[in-house]
Amino acid sequence: MSAVAAPAAALIPAPRLSVDGNTVDVLPALYVPEARQWLSTSAGRIALEGYSWMQAVHWVAGSGLYRPRLYRAHGPRSFGPTTVFVAQLLAELSPCRPGIEYLMRRTGLSERAVQNHLQMLRETGLLAYLSKGTRVSGEPPQASEFARMIPVEFDDALGIRTAGEGTGRRMTGIAESGRELMARLAKLAARKVRRRSTTSSRTGAKGARKAASGASGTAVSGESRCTPMGGGADGSSTAGTTSFPPESKLASGGSKSPVPKKSKAKAGGRRKLNAVGRRFQLARELTRELDWLRGCSVPRIAWVARTVADAGWTVTDVKAWLHLRGEAAHVRRGSGLLAVLLSNAVTVLDTPAKRAAAVEQWRGAQEAARRHRIQQVRARTERYEGDWQAPSSRSVQREVEAAFVQVRETVNGGRHQDQGVAAESSTPTEAEMALLRQEAEQQLAVGDTSLIVVAIDAMGRQTAEHVYGERLVRRALQLESCSRSSLMTIGHR
Repeated sequence: MSAVAAPAAALIPAPRLSVDGNTVDVLPALYVPEARQWLSTSAGRIALEGYSWMQAVHWVAGSGLYRPRLYRAHGPRSFGPTTVFVAQLLAELSPCRPGIEYLMRRTGLSERAVQNHLQMLRETGLLAYLSKGTRVSGEPPQASEFARMIPVEFDDALGIRTAGEGTGRRMTGIAESGRELMARLAKLAARKVRRRSTTSSRTGAKGARKAASGASGTAVSGESRCTPMGGGADGSSTAGTTSFPPESKLASGGSKSPVPKKSKAKAGGRRKLNAVGRRFQLARELTRELDWLRGCSVPRIAWVARTVADAGWTVTDVKAWLHLRGEAAHVRRGSGLLAVLLSNAVTVLDTPAKRAAAVEQWRGAQEAARRHRIQQVRARTERYEGDWQAPSSRSVQREVEAAFVQVRETVNGGRHQDQGVAAESSTPTEAEMALLRQEAEQQLAVGDTSLIVVAIDAMGRQTAEHVYGERLVRRALQLESCSRSSLMTIGHR
């Protein structure tokens, strides 16, 4: 127990038996100040489930120990049926994080009224803050989260024994004098209470005062009081004469049949799509899977693919059919091309077996294309990273040999003395260089860059530019860079 809760706990006397020896005679007024309305400062214990919590709610409503008008001059006059109805809605939530708009929609109350009833539940110790809601400008409001609590006054009144410490205490037993009252509270907790607008708050306050003075009764919501200070629990008070409706109507919410209707939703929480939903689902998948349909209007694609969607086709079936039909290389209007390609698709592949065969053929083509791409990448890697091979052109071979001679002379510390080799490695004439440039330009025209690339690898870029010219060398390097990109294809048309 916290330091804040300790002084208030001292005000709660030990239960005293009445003359008949069966019920509790005196209990103090029930009120929890604002400082103790948090889980860390609460003196109560956490309710294990909504059912046991509703027993405590009905006991508070019938005991008359809580008088809200002693602490404020506005709001409800007593803990009445509307407060019990709000508590019943909170018992259904897990976690207990109700929004004000949600409670307004379920109860039909105003925002101020909902806040008043939540305040009453906190002041009686039935709710404790876990986190308080925020109202930040420009952001959606955050709802408060509560812990459902059982007040310590409830345990004292019924003689409930608990084990453990703090808010995590658990019920281990109950006194013989409180068993009958607990059974009646269990029946009330099992009922579904509906809010009554005919009972005035003034009559509810009169009933609360009568219950506090010793009147007996167990029914709540302003009709009869459930108080531990009287021996019986079957008498009715002057708070109201309205009786509860039959339990069959309460269980089904007032419908004609007590059997709840079966939900049309699937087990996964999503409803089954109709024909229009299947068309739009297929259209979204097509615009996501096919590159030439990206950016197209989904409603237009849904209308174009309506025949295959109504026939139960999937996006895989459509892609297999497009493979069989053949796709265009240049697309100007994706929806129009799709309409042309899907014409007579349902007629040709009119059975699931035919569609399955088309899918298998399409997957086989995809696997073959994948293997072909792997072979291309492997060949390109071996070409640039594998062992070097001599060029087939005789002029390039002479240049390569001359480069090797220069390397050997540099290693040996002087020029090579062999005149035959020196004659072989002589500088080519202008006519030979013109022929080399003409041959290289013809090969570049068809996308073949091997002649200049090999020369650059063997002699360096500066020497290659001297032989072939700066323009041809730059063009060859550009084509070689583009050939390594998957976005460009170089070759014959």
